[in-house]
Amino acid sequence: MKTRTLGKSGLNVSALGLGCMGMSWAYGAAPDKAAMIAVLRQAVELGVTFFDTAEVYGPFANEELLGEALEPLRDGVVIATKFGFDLTADPAQGPKADSRPEHIRDVVDASLKRLRTDRIDLLYQHRVDPAVPIEDVAGTVGELIRAGKVKHFGLSEAGAQTIRKAHAVQPVTALQSEYSLWQREVEGEILPTLRELGIGFVPYSPLGRGFLTGAITADTVFDKNDFRARLPRFQQDAVAANQALVDLVRDIAGPLGATSAQVALAWLLAQGEDVVPIPGTTKLARLEENLGAIELSLSAEDLTALDTASRAVEIVGARYLPAMEAMTGR
Repeated sequence: MKTRTLGKSGLNVSALGLGCMGMSWAYGAAPDKAAMIAVLRQAVELGVTFFDTAEVYGPFANEELLGEALEPLRDGVVIATKFGFDLTADPAQGPKADSRPEHIRDVVDASLKRLRTDRIDLLYQHRVDPAVPIEDVAGTVGELIRAGKVKHFGLSEAGAQTIRKAHAVQPVTALQSEYSLWQREVEGEILPTLRELGIGFVPYSPLGRGFLTGAITADTVFDKNDFRARLPRFQQDAVAANQALVDLVRDIAGPLGATSAQVALAWLLAQGEDVVPIPGTTKLARLEENLGAIELSLSAEDLTALDTASRAVEIVGARYLPAMEAMTGR
């Protein structure tokens, strides 16, 4: 398996990581735990070393899953998890950020127990908390790094100025934000900032939560527990309007003997050696398919066609509901 280094940090990971959220939460009924443990361990056998989770996934269940699955393989993998939400808040009131230093310390201790480990390789602030100066957040994570509980500091969906302020206090190893052929906002200010500072980039939802694979159509009916059912971009009219992008990816994939998912991931990998996407899946066959993108070589003409056409397509629908969208880009 090819590897990449996240920025100038020295943290080396597989060229594709594995986003684990859907193994416990978010996309309908949680899959069978034993089956997910098997997929996680098979991922390691296939060369995946980078696994992404968070306390909020479940909540807690996803960290527990990774802890059980990866404990026997711990020294060969990189585990990333996240803090930053008040999980005692009323969900009906929308997500509530909490990055108070004492909360960060409590979350890390609890995450270490669930993950069955003595260190977190990469600890992200899940969302920026406007009530807590980012310098205090970075300083607290720095203390945890010096204590040996955390190895690297990351941010998720943070704005450029926040990244700069945090990095000045405690070097940021990676930023995690949504990035794909249908979500390219980070190219404007974020990616240039990361490259200036030597920070790696970890795109989540690199397949557009499944949309870019072609598996979702205007006729798709989501499970009541699938949070995509509530997202503006996955409403019937929006899916129909955005189909042009899916068709483009499929048209390029066909002559290459590749799948749409492989083309979408290969395009991301071609955006720079500092880019490490983390597609999620619950199926071994899909994992193997995704990993095939690492060896897929897109020509300059293919890359130009994808770039030009994806910019020309006017994407319909916001990616999040307003309360969650308001927490991004701070």
